[in-house]
Amino acid sequence: MKLLEGKIALVTGASKGIGRKIAEKFAEQGANVAFTYLSSVEKGQALEQELQAFGTKVKGYQSDASKFDEAEHLISEIVKEFGTLDIVVNNAGITKDGLLMRMTEQNWDDVIDINLKSVFNITKAASKVMMKARRGSIINMSSVVGVQGNAGQANYAASKAGIIGFSKSVAKELGSRNIRTNVIAPGFIRTEMTDVLDPKIVEGWEANIPLKRAGETEDVANACLFLASDLSSYINGQVLSVCGGML
Repeated sequence: MKLLEGKIALVTGASKGIGRKIAEKFAEQGANVAFTYLSSVEKGQALEQELQAFGTKVKGYQSDASKFDEAEHLISEIVKEFGTLDIVVNNAGITKDGLLMRMTEQNWDDVIDINLKSVFNITKAASKVMMKARRGSIINMSSVVGVQGNAGQANYAASKAGIIGFSKSVAKELGSRNIRTNVIAPGFIRTEMTDVLDPKIVEGWEANIPLKRAGETEDVANACLFLASDLSSYINGQVLSVCGGML
């Protein structure tokens, strides 16, 4: 039997990178998958068709999780379409890097809204469904930067650290209803964003990682699969770093 056979999962920000691989891994392991995308309509539609090849129900939604009303509507539509919701992966996120002295208020607000407020919005809406069912797994995507900080990323680090504090609190609130809330903190992961970087810069970063390589999106997706499945049924309120030993 597949690890997520018959489960209903939502993955936000799944049109590319880590989110795309998580959605793919979940479908491969038997989950019916709802996913969101924001601007990449063509990529979202292509992913929907691609994942249906695994034989499970898949539907993409164009939705902005940073908007409270949109998040509420999204969860309502997913329940209407799929019947319930067992797993939520809050993966949607952006970066707008810059040193504090040059960071604009807009760049701060955008990153906090999309990275952190979206997690509150989706979790609040989804938790109502999970509390009725008395089961669920919520997985929130943070970063090693949220644990140790990083120069030039004060807004991003604050949003990702906020996700950790939020998740640990929610884990204590919802645990009695058999709803688990955990965090994944990826390190340097190869995605479309990192592929455009200077190879020499990438080599320098990899040299400082104990495993001497960058992570792949599959590494994060596998950790996500573990936390979504019953294999982690007694794991709650934890931060799993997928970073090759950086931390």
